[in-house]
Amino acid sequence: MIREAHKEDIDMIYEFICKLENSQFDYNTFRSIYDKNIANPDCHYFVAIQNGSTIGFISCHAHDLLHHCGKVGEIQELYIDPAYRNQGFGRLLINEVIKIGKLNHFKSLEVSSNKKRTENVNIYEHYGFRLTHNTFTMEI
Repeated sequence: MIREAHKEDIDMIYEFICKLENSQFDYNTFRSIYDKNIANPDCHYFVAIQNGSTIGFISCHAHDLLHHCGKVGEIQELYIDPAYRNQGFGRLLINEVIKIGKLNHFKSLEVSSNKKRTENVNIYEHYGFRLTHNTFTMEI
């Protein structure tokens, strides 16, 4: 089952994001950002539930961009518990974001992936994304 994330999902989502980034984030800062984003109508958070347990998460932030002359959705995070990978849950979560994109008339849906996650290129191409841009990052 896929459903919108709720405030009560924060602990599991926090755990997922820490695992995704192989980092331990400050929980209070994380909570502040989570609460702000979950209340923002341009931030879309969904969880995957299997047998009563949360096993996956996806987030999509929408932005009105001048160079697209419209709204663009960007998948920020996607995480599936390793025990449930390759069972279609990622596809279900991405499909939910695609539905939101169609309802909100997104011009496109984008996703960036860290270069160290080399397997993600094939995964996202399998889902129908095309590698068309480079993303440059500067730590500040």
